[in-house]
Amino acid sequence: MRLSDYDSREDGKQVWLTNDEVNDLLDEAESAKQWRAFMLGARCGLRRSEITSVTVADFLNAPDGFVRVWGDYAKRDKYREAPVPNSLQSTIQNSLQYEIDADQPIVDVDGSTVYRWVRRAAERREAATGDRGWSFLDVHDLRRTWGGQLLWNHGLLASSVMAMGGWEDWPTFRDHYLGEMSPEAMKRERNKIGWMGGGEPTESVSSIYEPKQPLEKPRY
Repeated sequence: MRLSDYDSREDGKQVWLTNDEVNDLLDEAESAKQWRAFMLGARCGLRRSEITSVTVADFLNAPDGFVRVWGDYAKRDKYREAPVPNSLQSTIQNSLQYEIDADQPIVDVDGSTVYRWVRRAAERREAATGDRGWSFLDVHDLRRTWGGQLLWNHGLLASSVMAMGGWEDWPTFRDHYLGEMSPEAMKRERNKIGWMGGGEPTESVSSIYEPKQPLEKPRY
């Protein structure tokens, strides 16, 4: 887990989870609906309002492995397509589409409920690990983690991550979502350059993005 102060506020911190920590959070889900909410945030990069709005039809009408995320769920005139993990795709196709109407949200609660779910799960993780960093986690940090992992862990182009996540403002994306590049990621990127002696990356992609602890102890 890595923490960073906000530029424009004194309280709270930005949080980036490691992949293992995301899995631990998913394990804290107390219902199938909570699990879907956590997956949409941490594994699909959706905003809180989007988590509570995507429907079964948004999965079925998108290309396989993607979900349509509408810019305005009332107008439904513009959308992006975000990648979906196989486990969530399978849940929609094999069971959920037969249980609820196609136009019904797959997480049919309000945004404040999703916020409470994440906060309570984070409190349980803090109690289990003793890591007070969990006390700062909220829904938006799931999206932040998703963006950082796609870029640093898996080497996607920043433009691709922005398109899939619905970011249009590069400075905002860079300053508030990416975090800092780890030494492992910098080494991997250098190894892509043939005239620098590059060859095959020496690190597997699954080991690239492990957020570093702050240089200074966080001020709680």
